[in-house]
Amino acid sequence: MSGTVDGEQTRRLTARGIRTRARIVSAAADLMRVKGVDATTMDDVRAASGTSKSQIYHHFRDKNELVMGVIENVGDFIIRRETDSLGHVSTLNGLRRWRDALVQANDLRHGAYGCALGSLAGDVADHDEAARAALARLFRAWSDLIADALTRMQDRGVLKPDVDAHYLADGLLASLQGGYLLAQTAGSAAPMGRALDMALDYIAMLSPNRADGR
Repeated sequence: MSGTVDGEQTRRLTARGIRTRARIVSAAADLMRVKGVDATTMDDVRAASGTSKSQIYHHFRDKNELVMGVIENVGDFIIRRETDSLGHVSTLNGLRRWRDALVQANDLRHGAYGCALGSLAGDVADHDEAARAALARLFRAWSDLIADALTRMQDRGVLKPDVDAHYLADGLLASLQGGYLLAQTAGSAAPMGRALDMALDYIAMLSPNRADGR
């Protein structure tokens, strides 16, 4: 996915400039996750990143560009994490371990702040078309990683061959995102765990060897 700085400009940045830009984006991502996109100002980001106004506007023409930089940064992190977590999954137990890792990480903060990517989507998708499109691509990439794991399960005979892996992947990702939201409002990761368990129990029922769902 292309960022707010094109390839030529990226190559012209010095090592110090790259570090400064990364610090600005990291500070903005933290602030937007806690305060929300609308409540986060450029001055907030300047103070949190320890940079000057001229440094921020050297890298980002306005807040919209900074939001796109945050989406790219957060998205890249999540897709790398999910690639590592799902890249070799080919069993239901592997999916359950993936579920456990996400729930345990969320439980450490008592459900607070939800999914970083989902929170951004809730803040900007309805009124920023460029941001919505970028988020849609990232969620599609995430769903595709889940679908790849489900396809490997089909190849091993763990799932029925006529199952639509992409259909199931979208449902599982929706359960995850809904679980994040419920955990956020409950102050506990328990609802997130239950949402994922129900989705995985349904997937288990699609095994040719477990048609009764047990």
